Amino acid sequence: MTTAHQNSGGTENAAASSTAGSGATPGATPGANTGAATTGAADGATTVHRRTCHLCEAMCGLEIHVRDNRVHKIRPNRDDVWSKGHICPKGTTLGALQEDPDRLRAPVVRDGDTWREVSWDEAFAECERVMRPVLDAYGPQVLTAFLGNPLAHNMALARYAGVLVGMAGIHHIYSSGTVDQWPKNVSSLLMYGGMWTIPVPDLRRTEDLFVVMGANPQASQGSLLACPDIMGEIKRIRRGGGKVVVVDPRRTGTADAADEWLPIVPGTDAALLMAVVHVLFADGLVDPGPVAAHLGGVDTLRELALGWTPESVEDATRVPAARIRQLAHELAAARSAVVYGRIGLCNQEFGTLASWLVDVVNILTGHFDTPGGLMFPKPMNWSVATLTQHSKSADGAPFGRWHSRVRGAPEVLGQVPVSCLAEEIDTEGEGRIRALVTIAGNPAVSAPGAARLREALPKLDAMVSIDNWINETTRHAHVILPGPGPLQVPHFDDLMWNFAVGSAGKWSEPVLPADPDRPAEWEIVLKLAAILAGQKADEVDIAALDDMWFTTLVRICGLDPEEVLPHYQRGGPERIADLSVRTGPWGDRYGRVEGGLTLQDFKDAPNGLELGEMQPRIAEVLAAAGFEKVELAPDYITADLPRLRAHVERAADPASLLLVSRRHLRSKNSWLHNVPALVGGSNRCTLLISPDDAARAGLADGQDAEVSSPEGSITVAVQVTDEMMPGVVSMPHGWGHDEPGTRMATARAHAGVNSNVLAPGAFVDAISGNAAVNGIPVTVTPLPVAVV
Repeated sequence: MTTAHQNSGGTENAAASSTAGSGATPGATPGANTGAATTGAADGATTVHRRTCHLCEAMCGLEIHVRDNRVHKIRPNRDDVWSKGHICPKGTTLGALQEDPDRLRAPVVRDGDTWREVSWDEAFAECERVMRPVLDAYGPQVLTAFLGNPLAHNMALARYAGVLVGMAGIHHIYSSGTVDQWPKNVSSLLMYGGMWTIPVPDLRRTEDLFVVMGANPQASQGSLLACPDIMGEIKRIRRGGGKVVVVDPRRTGTADAADEWLPIVPGTDAALLMAVVHVLFADGLVDPGPVAAHLGGVDTLRELALGWTPESVEDATRVPAARIRQLAHELAAARSAVVYGRIGLCNQEFGTLASWLVDVVNILTGHFDTPGGLMFPKPMNWSVATLTQHSKSADGAPFGRWHSRVRGAPEVLGQVPVSCLAEEIDTEGEGRIRALVTIAGNPAVSAPGAARLREALPKLDAMVSIDNWINETTRHAHVILPGPGPLQVPHFDDLMWNFAVGSAGKWSEPVLPADPDRPAEWEIVLKLAAILAGQKADEVDIAALDDMWFTTLVRICGLDPEEVLPHYQRGGPERIADLSVRTGPWGDRYGRVEGGLTLQDFKDAPNGLELGEMQPRIAEVLAAAGFEKVELAPDYITADLPRLRAHVERAADPASLLLVSRRHLRSKNSWLHNVPALVGGSNRCTLLISPDDAARAGLADGQDAEVSSPEGSITVAVQVTDEMMPGVVSMPHGWGHDEPGTRMATARAHAGVNSNVLAPGAFVDAISGNAAVNGIPVTVTPLPVAVV
C-alpha cells in the first residue's frame, strides 16, 4: 500500500483478557502450543517468542530470540500454520524498529525549531491549548485528519482511529487509500455491495495460468492479496506445466520469474482488458460456469464491448492484437486460471475501469468463485473497517454527496483525493482547514503534489500527530504523541485476513516489557478524541468512552451489551478482538454456538489456527449485501468508457516519457527507510530508463538528469536498463528524506528523491478520486557532467 512512515504497529500495554475460552472448532488445525521457550544459562538466557510480522500482507510467522530484553536475532517460524517458514527481509527488522534511537519514547512539544520532551499530562494539556482555541473560534469544520497506511497493520489504531474522527465531528478525512486501492473499493462496492468485499486470487490452487497486471509481489509480497511466498507459488505453477504472464511497463522481479513479460503503456490496462472482453464475446468464449445464475448485466456488457477490438487498442497499449486475442483464448481454455491486478492498475488515470475489468474477465472465463480462480475470503473475524463499511444504497452509488471547497472534487466513499489537503490548507476563505491530526502518516512524502503540501503545513494553526518519529510531516506538528515500540504490544491482524487465500488467525503476545507509566496507544487516541470534542484533558474518562465504543460495536453485531459486558474485566483492543472472533463465522457467540471460537483459542495456539481454504460463497456474499446478482456493468463505472476511448484515440506526445512508480523488496513505502539494514548497498533511488530513450535524450548510465512535469522538477541519477519498455521511465516512491527538522538519521543519510514532487495533484482517476501516480507525462533532460 502507498504512504506513511511506520508508527508503532502495536496496541496497548495492558490489554483486556477474555474470561471465556473453549477448545478449537472441530476441523481447525492448531499450531503446537509451545509458548515462549528459554534456553541457556540464567544469566544471558535467550527467550524465543513466536510472533506475526505486521509489516505487510504476508503476515509471516517469526521466531524472535530475546536476550537481556533486546532482540538477539529473528528467524522464520517453520511451525507457523500460515507462512510455514517463509520470511522476507522486512520481517527481520522488527528489532531494529524497536531499538531505533530516533524512535520517540516520550511525547514531544515543538518550541519554534526545537523539540522538548514532556510528560503525558503536559502533552495532552498542550493538545488542548493549541487545538481548543481554533475549534472554538471556527468550529469542527476547520479540523481534519490524515490516516496513514500503518493503521491497517496496527491492532490499536485500526480499532480506534474511527472513534477520534466521530467524536471530533470531523466532516471528512484524508487517507492513504486515495493513493492506493480506492478504485478497487469502488468497483467492489458497485459489483458486490461492499467496499471491502474484494475477491482475491486463490493462488495456492491455481494450476494452469496466472496473469499478473500492475503488481510486483517479488517486492511487495502481495497487496490486497495475503499469501505467504507468492514467488514460491509462481515457481510451483511453472513446475507443474502452468504458465505465468506479467503485464507491466517494467520487467520487474516478478516478470523475470515468469514465462512471459508483456510490456504495456501505463494507463492503458483497461483498454487491453476491454479488448479481451470483446474477444470473449465475439469468439463465443464466455462461460461463467456455476456463477452464471448470479450475474446481472451480461447483455449490457456484450453491447459495451462491441467496438473494443484488439486492433483498436493495439497502438495505444503497444500489445499486439494477435497476442490480445491469444490471451483471451488462453484464459477461456484454462481449467484453473486467474487474473490478478493491483497497485499499477489502481493508481492510474483509469484505475476504476481497470480494477473492475480484472473481475469481469475472471467472471466471464469461469475463473470466479471457484478453486484456483478469483474467490472471496472468509476471515475468521471482522475488522472495524468492514463491520462499518460503506455500502451501496438500493437507488445507486452514494457518491458526490458533497464536493471539496477549493477544487470541487466529488466525494467518493466519504473522501476526496489526498492532494486536496494542501489546497484546503493554503487557500483562504470560509472553511479553510486550520487544524490537522495525523495518525501514522507521512503525506509530505507520500501525497501527490508533495511540494505544495510541505509549504502548506506550516500555515496550520494547530497540528497534533500520533506517530513514533519526527518525519517530514510530523516536524510541523505542535505535539507528537508516540505509541509503544512494535515489540512491546500484542498483535492480532484483522483487516489483512479479508484479502487472504485461506482462513486463519494468529495471536502474538508482547515480546518486550512495556515502558512504565505510559498510556496505551488506544488510550492516547481516545483522550485526544475527547479533547477535540471539547472535554478538558484532565477530566477525560477513558474507560467510559471505551465502553461506549464497545457497546456500539456489540449492538452492530446484534447482541445485548448488558449480556456481553460482564464477560470482560477491562477494555481496549483485545476486548474488541475477542468480540470480533466470537461473532465471526467460527465464533461461539458468547455460548450460543457450542465449540465456537474465542480469542483464547488463538492465544492457546502460538503457531496459529488454520481454518481452511477459500470456498465458493457468491450467494452468501450477495445476500449479506442485499444484492440479488453481481452487477457486471455498473452504470457509474461504464459511463467512464468514453473517456477511455478518447484516451486510446489520442496520439501520445512524442516529447514526453511516462513516469511510473516502483518498489524494492527491502522497502515499504516510507516506513522502513530509517533501518540501516534495509537502505544499505547501491543507490536505489534512481530513474530507470531504456537504452533507446537514454540514447535519444543523450543520457549515460549514472549521469544526473532533470525530470520535469507540469507539477515540478527534480534532479536524479539515471540508470540505463533494458528492464524498461521504451517510452516509460520509473522512480521509487516514498523517498525524499532531506527536509530540515526531521529526526531520522539513517533516512536522511539515504535521502533519495521524492517522486511525488512530479505528481500533479489533480491528475486522478476521475470516478474514484484515486491519485494517478503511474503514467505521469515527464521530460528528462541531461545535466552537465561536473568536471573535476
